[in-house]
Amino acid sequence: MEKSTDLTTLAEVIERLRGKKQDNEFLMTPTGFSAGKGKTYQPDQLTVIKTYRFEGDSNPSDSCALYLLKADDGLIGYTIDAYGAASNHDNDQYDEFLKRIPVMDREDQYVFE
Repeated sequence: MEKSTDLTTLAEVIERLRGKKQDNEFLMTPTGFSAGKGKTYQPDQLTVIKTYRFEGDSNPSDSCALYLLKADDGLIGYTIDAYGAASNHDNDQYDEFLKRIPVMDREDQYVFE
């Protein structure tokens, strides 16, 4: 039985983040990740604090991951990466940048290298 607090869709997670004022979207720019606040962040200024993965029931192109990030200045936000054949990034810059962001050591989150 699914608990009522379980988040099953991307929209639900983003809505929950919006309610917590953590819905800043980090986007890839030529100089790093930017959340539109006039600052650009490098991987060593960010930490992945949670990862949500979504798999489309009927369409593999609906598969994506949302990475909840915390910047060294306290800003919390997210970045979304569609994976598989439907990747939403044109080059490897995003993937390489994301791999260099440290992941908070959590019991319920595994780090694969």
